[in-house]
Amino acid sequence: MFEVFKKELKELLRDKKTLIFIVALPVAIFPLLFAVMAFISSQATLEAEQKVHTYAIINGEYAQSFTDKVFYHKSFQLYKGEHTFNTVAELTEAVKAGTIDMGIFLPADAKQNLDDAKQSQWQVVYNDAKAINFLFDRVKELAEEFGNKLRAEKLLSYGVSVEQQSAIIDPIKVVKVDTADKRENLGEKIGGFIPYLLIPLVLMGATYPAIDLGAGEKERGTLETLLLTPITRTQLVLGKFITLLAASIATTTITVLSMGVWISIAISFIDLDVIKTAFSSLRVLDLALIFIILLPVAAIFSSLALAISIYARSFKEAQNYMTPLSMGVIFPIIVALLPNVELTAKTAFIPVTNVALAIKEIIKGTIDYTLLGLIFLATVIVAGALLAFCVKWFNKEEVLFR
Repeated sequence: MFEVFKKELKELLRDKKTLIFIVALPVAIFPLLFAVMAFISSQATLEAEQKVHTYAIINGEYAQSFTDKVFYHKSFQLYKGEHTFNTVAELTEAVKAGTIDMGIFLPADAKQNLDDAKQSQWQVVYNDAKAINFLFDRVKELAEEFGNKLRAEKLLSYGVSVEQQSAIIDPIKVVKVDTADKRENLGEKIGGFIPYLLIPLVLMGATYPAIDLGAGEKERGTLETLLLTPITRTQLVLGKFITLLAASIATTTITVLSMGVWISIAISFIDLDVIKTAFSSLRVLDLALIFIILLPVAAIFSSLALAISIYARSFKEAQNYMTPLSMGVIFPIIVALLPNVELTAKTAFIPVTNVALAIKEIIKGTIDYTLLGLIFLATVIVAGALLAFCVKWFNKEEVLFR
């Protein structure tokens, strides 16, 4: 068995393509992901905010101080073209045609409306499908500032002081007292996506070597030679399984270490205190728990990948069979991302989903160690059953020589 393991391991280490998937990809995936996400989000926001957007305003004299603030705002530039606008419909057509980015319609004098005990309704026309929805927020902020000023002046004219105004306008102020610490709060939001990266990488560490160890041996005609050796078929399949398990564990180790290293590097450069506090509280023990819980998962994937590769007639056929396996692994991870799906005694027995939920709880710092032990035991049992099936599968002539 160990002779087979040494032989397969040597061949594995000679295959540069497989080494890229086992070593290079897990190391590179996190910095690449962080860099791409940061670049795309920052560029999109920066371009949208730095661009000066053209606007037109109808009846701006009804709220002159508001009109002046919009005019002098760095994000806005008054339209000075040949078109004139008198209605909301004309503003809408201009926005659709791209003549202006935004239109503002003031139907009446806001101060006079307030004196007449009427509410003013201003309309802001823009394309919400574009990445400029922040324009509406800025206009709304300026409008609310103008409205607050009008209200304060009116109430003062009635003899209501500023302090009384605050109590009248907002008699009850609700203050949130969050029992979750920053790590738990952030872990709930992003903790579910970490398994979405880790588990497929563990699968990848098993599938690519498995294709060569099973279907590749068939295609090269070396499987028959191995079967003629004095080693039993059970020892042969176990040797191949240990090779795959070693490759998958190597990928798991590198992935978890890479995650820990790059998170520690990232928090030293990130300015957001919330993210720093959350990730800086992630201990070595937490990373070790993630690694341990992924070990039986690696065994499950190794058994499945080897069984599929043994069944396939060729390298290409094995690759085609691995695609449904990858999709089948992604589905239970997505289930773990769904709202209200929590780690319980029931979900602890759902393969892959239980591990994804456990990793999320570890990142949050709220893991129940009893449930963690239950998940580990359940995953080990599944891995053992699949390995037994793989051994039985390998001993069937109709599978090996189909």
